[in-house]
Amino acid sequence: MKKFFIITLILLFSVSIYSQDTIRLKHTNYTSLFSKSKHYPVMVEWLITKSMVTCPSPLKRKDNFKPDPLLVKETDLSEDYKGSGYDRGHMMPAAENLCQTPQVQDECFYFSNMTPQPHTLNAGSWKTLETMERKFASEQDSIRVWCGNVGEVKKIGKVSVPSHCWKVIYIVKTKQYLAYIFQNTSNKVELEKLKVTKEDVEKLTGFKFF
Repeated sequence: MKKFFIITLILLFSVSIYSQDTIRLKHTNYTSLFSKSKHYPVMVEWLITKSMVTCPSPLKRKDNFKPDPLLVKETDLSEDYKGSGYDRGHMMPAAENLCQTPQVQDECFYFSNMTPQPHTLNAGSWKTLETMERKFASEQDSIRVWCGNVGEVKKIGKVSVPSHCWKVIYIVKTKQYLAYIFQNTSNKVELEKLKVTKEDVEKLTGFKFF
């Protein structure tokens, strides 16, 4: 009887974990909180150090997009993005994963680190902010970054296209926060006009940043 009770508890616990919509996926350089229903990360968190972005011989970028081995079924999304008109937008940028090993670079191309973004955003103000964060890390030694997505404006296959993307940067040395909310559209907007407070992002997402 006792053995049956223990087995039942284990099964109930397993079902409960599996039924959760968001799954935490930890990799070498980043942790993704991935939504199984929306098929995008609601938050990705990582630390950038000076050594991660200033090595003398970075690896050559290889666009090796693939499912996350920790959640294969829900992140097998290549066909959903194909022909959608949306970029596979990195949360933790590839350029911050080129000073270690090929395996570390591969990890940043898991779909648990991607969200659908219009090219004008992905290659525009989003990319501008990615460049800034690497500059901060190289000058200030280390920064912590959180970014993610909220909402749904449409679907591409089974992947939700978020209404907004966001990013919070914490510069460790100066204890300074920088926060931004982006409309996930093809409209070009200067980065400075997208600047908000950390508290604005906390209200939008429900997450707390320290």
